[in-house]
Order: sequence, then structure tokens, then C-alpha cells
Amino acid sequence: MTDQTAETIRAIKAELRSAMNGITSSAIRQSGMDYKLVFGVELPRLRQIAAEFMPSASPAEVSQARSLALALWSENIRECKMLAILLFPPADFDADMADLWMSNLQPQQAELASLLAMELLCRMPQAADRSFLWMADERLPYQLCGYLTLTRLLMQGAQLSPDAEAEYLDQAAATIATSYLPLRKAVVNSLLRFAESSEEAESKVSCLLGQL
Repeated sequence: MTDQTAETIRAIKAELRSAMNGITSSAIRQSGMDYKLVFGVELPRLRQIAAEFMPSASPAEVSQARSLALALWSENIRECKMLAILLFPPADFDADMADLWMSNLQPQQAELASLLAMELLCRMPQAADRSFLWMADERLPYQLCGYLTLTRLLMQGAQLSPDAEAEYLDQAAATIATSYLPLRKAVVNSLLRFAESSEEAESKVSCLLGQL
């Protein structure tokens, strides 16, 4: 970590302390999220903080933002990880980086998975193909990210091929009964979003849900 990055992180932590919400912080800690520190800062405020450090289009600033995001992600602090997601240049976020970050996620950190899917995973090249790989993974955070990413893509108008559609519905049917509540919610939300794409899709989703 460079001196400049370390100084920036100190400035960010100072802002986080000033914006700390004790009630929210306590509630998050009691929920079992595995963080060393939780400031309880809400996402809108985190977006404001991230905007202060958002790079311009210059290669040097983009590189600095990438380094800052990587350093923030290494901190076991809820808000630092969320800021890492907000600050990482989407164009630089590839499959290897996605695998590295998702491998660090704990099942209790569904909030991070949701933000990761929304800000970075859905913008990756081949995001749809990747989401199918993640949905079929044995690891719960990967499955969660897969369904969350596909939902974002469907919201953006993505269309599934007949083969992809059949695979998705089979996978969703096998996963929806999971005891991991964030994943179950993600599966249901993806199905509801898929159902909006056509009358045929709506019929298939109704049939699937009716069999449960």
C-alpha cells in the first residue's frame, strides 16, 4: 500500500466515524455479520463519501482508485468493503477479481453480495454466462451473487435463450427450497423478474411456484 493510499484510507475512516450511526451499528453486529468493525453508515451516505474519491477518466486516477478499492476491500470493516465496491473501476473488474472477492464473502454478508452484483458483477463481460456458473456453484455466496446478477441483467432487458431459460428454471427449482433465506429471496425475486418478460415466462414461473 502506498503512502497516498494509506493517507486516503485514514481520511475515509475519519469520515466514517463522523457519520457513525450507533443504533444501526449495533443492529448489524447483532445480526451476526462477521466484521471487525461496523460504523452503521447507510448506503446513501456511503455513496456521498465514495463520490469524493471517484476518479476522473485519466488512467492514473483510475489506477489509484483501483488500488484504493483493493486496500479498502482488505479491511474487515463493513463500510470499507462497501466503499471498495463503489470505487472499483467497473471496466477493470474481471472474472478473476470477481472470484477473489466472492471467495471472501461470508453467508451473513448478503448485503455485500447485493451491492457487488448491482455495481460490478452485472457490468462484467459475459455477465450472464458467469451468473449461470455462480448459480450452480456449491458455495452459498456464489449462488447468491449468481441470482442477484441475473436479476439485474433481467431488469436491464436481458433475454435468455431457450436452453439458458430451461437451465435457469431447473436450477431455480432446485434452489428455491434452500434454508438460506437471502438466497431463497434472491431466487424468488429473479423468477418474478423473469416472469415479467413475457406471458409464456409468467406461465412457466407460475407452474414452477405452484409445484412447491
